[in-house]
Amino acid sequence: MKRSRGHGERSPVIAKVAVLAPVRGEFDYHIPQRLPTPAPGMRVRVPFGKGTRIGLVLSIASDSDVEPDRLKEIVDVLDDEPLLPLDSLELIHFAAGYYHHPIGEVVGAVLPALLRRGRPARAHGATRWCLSEDGIAAAADALARAPQQAALVSALRSRPQGLSRDQLTVVSHHWRRAMRALERRGFVVECADRGSAPPPRPDGELHVTLDEEQRNIIEAIDRRERRFEPILLDGVTGSGKTEVYLALIEDVISRGHQALVLIPEIGLTPQMVARFEQRLGVPMSVLHSGLTDRERLDAWLAARDGAVSVVIGTRSAVFVPLPRPGLFVVDEEHDLSYKQQEGFRYSARDLAVIRARRADVPVILGSATPSLESLHNVSLGRYQHLRLTRRAGGAQAPSVSIVDVRAKSFVDGLSGSLLGEIDAALSREEQIVVFLNRRGFAPVLICHACGWVADCARCDAHMVYHQSRQRLCCHHCGAEVPRASRCPECAASSPAPLGVGTQRVAEALERHFPRARIVRVDRDSTRRKGVLEQVLEDVQAGRVDILVGTQMLAKGHHFPRVTLVSIIDADGGLFGADFRASERLAQLIVQVAGRAGRGERAGRVMIQTHHPDHPLLRTLLADGYHEFARAALAEREAAGLPPSASLALVRAQGAAPGPGMEFLTQAREAATALDEPRVSVLGPVAAPMERRAGRYRAQLLVESSHRPRLHRFLGRWLPVVESLKSARKVRWSIDVDPQDML
Repeated sequence: MKRSRGHGERSPVIAKVAVLAPVRGEFDYHIPQRLPTPAPGMRVRVPFGKGTRIGLVLSIASDSDVEPDRLKEIVDVLDDEPLLPLDSLELIHFAAGYYHHPIGEVVGAVLPALLRRGRPARAHGATRWCLSEDGIAAAADALARAPQQAALVSALRSRPQGLSRDQLTVVSHHWRRAMRALERRGFVVECADRGSAPPPRPDGELHVTLDEEQRNIIEAIDRRERRFEPILLDGVTGSGKTEVYLALIEDVISRGHQALVLIPEIGLTPQMVARFEQRLGVPMSVLHSGLTDRERLDAWLAARDGAVSVVIGTRSAVFVPLPRPGLFVVDEEHDLSYKQQEGFRYSARDLAVIRARRADVPVILGSATPSLESLHNVSLGRYQHLRLTRRAGGAQAPSVSIVDVRAKSFVDGLSGSLLGEIDAALSREEQIVVFLNRRGFAPVLICHACGWVADCARCDAHMVYHQSRQRLCCHHCGAEVPRASRCPECAASSPAPLGVGTQRVAEALERHFPRARIVRVDRDSTRRKGVLEQVLEDVQAGRVDILVGTQMLAKGHHFPRVTLVSIIDADGGLFGADFRASERLAQLIVQVAGRAGRGERAGRVMIQTHHPDHPLLRTLLADGYHEFARAALAEREAAGLPPSASLALVRAQGAAPGPGMEFLTQAREAATALDEPRVSVLGPVAAPMERRAGRYRAQLLVESSHRPRLHRFLGRWLPVVESLKSARKVRWSIDVDPQDML
């Protein structure tokens, strides 16, 4: 029954609100006479459950399907004007519908944390530091014994309008301690934001000479008159994709528009920001998880208000409002980091394409190893395919060789031939990258007397041994226990580490090359803020000889002094349970190999393996990534797997194995009753790692060769699934276009 307006009652009176809670659907609230009528995109405080919640107004209506006596009133209107423009509201609606996720949680992903808590949408002004009169007058030798302070003073001399936190991070990753010391000496003061004066640009950065391939690509994009088109920029590692981005962004800025650049990892942010500032000389916003809540809100508001020309950010930056969008760029588009793996499981890459289509502007998807989804879209004519086939600056592609380690002695994962190549590279004062995608000292601790293995008590996984702390750690749930001096099973001997991780490899290299400066780069060694940035700075400055690390080293870093790259265990991904395992491994090998030989000296890549004749390795070496991708696409099509088909994965977990399987079994029965043609429901089955963090996990796979049918089915099926009594006994979620089947 619709609520009708009484005599003299104002219209409209009903706000349709997305409440920031994990509950599907919009909620209708009455707007009391004492409050102004909120516009779509404004926040309100509303009664919800036994308390109140923040919500976002999606639309205003004159009536409701809810009975009048059941309608609750809005408690307060928090904004004087809309926080989000209409195009952001449309994106929220699309994302909630496509990923079949509660719209309130989608709104939560769009808004910065302070806005989700009801704080005012006002920028406090990013803190900036300027030289004081004493600092300007200070002699150079006054800071001779404080190089960090001297570097900050030098940078501040060139920027009379002051430097922000992001800009100071580019100068030095340890600027905070040095800045406090300068403040105590009276050399610097906090200063007001004096606008968006551009930083000075080195003469060498003003005029970059593009090669013929780069110029052809830019001209091809210009011929399209900058209308919407997804463009796969497929360039070998070191081919100068970033220079193409910069040239296109310069033109976008000259037209008065904004550009959004997505990058996969926070570790790439400082070098990307530095490069863009030097080239473009325009105000920019940076958005990533390393910012404080206040810094993130200030950057978000600056982008939304059009005060910056460029936004650089990681996954969640895809939602930042832009009043004048002119170009979207997704760098390393193949990277798994663009897919959110918890909660609202969206793909930032795919949403960037959707945003570009709605804004009618180009979107560039750049990669040296394009995802099979993007190559599939090229084959269907949906994406334009532009290639960069040569390295920029005349650098040559590295030579690649396979090291067969079968029946050969090698210590701590290092073969004799690899050690010899490292020794030769060190003698030439070249840098080396040793890659192993396994952190810790050893992946297994085993008793050789009885066969006992240190397993996690809460997960179906081994505990990883971290020797520096004498701890066993589970990399899935985070549990830690001290290493036992005797085997807890037989007490006959002390368990020994089996296998190698980055810690063990780094220690072995220190023994072999005691004079070499060796740095380890993984999640453990770079946990503290600023450490990774400092390591990258040291590598660029030549203060590191050997880098040992995980896939953190594979993502877009430019190390011109690195000539030797070794992948010491390529076998881990050759036999993975996930059908995407071979694609991920091929991309990883090519990306890691791409760190070698990017400067003037030739590069070499050595891949250690027990399976030198594996088809994936042979195809990569003989024919390259694109031939591998062609064969993989054909296999996927024959098997009815993405990108030839569309998937959705329903996951359920409970304190025991039974509830999850019971719920998914009933969900499958409900799917069968709907009888949707060309949609298959497979399972339920236990997850490949059934027990994780003490919870038992199961999954149900929904597959269709016709994407619209899949979504139509999900729209009919999920409300039925939600109503099942067994759904209340488990935690469950839906993952559309899953990238991880584990």
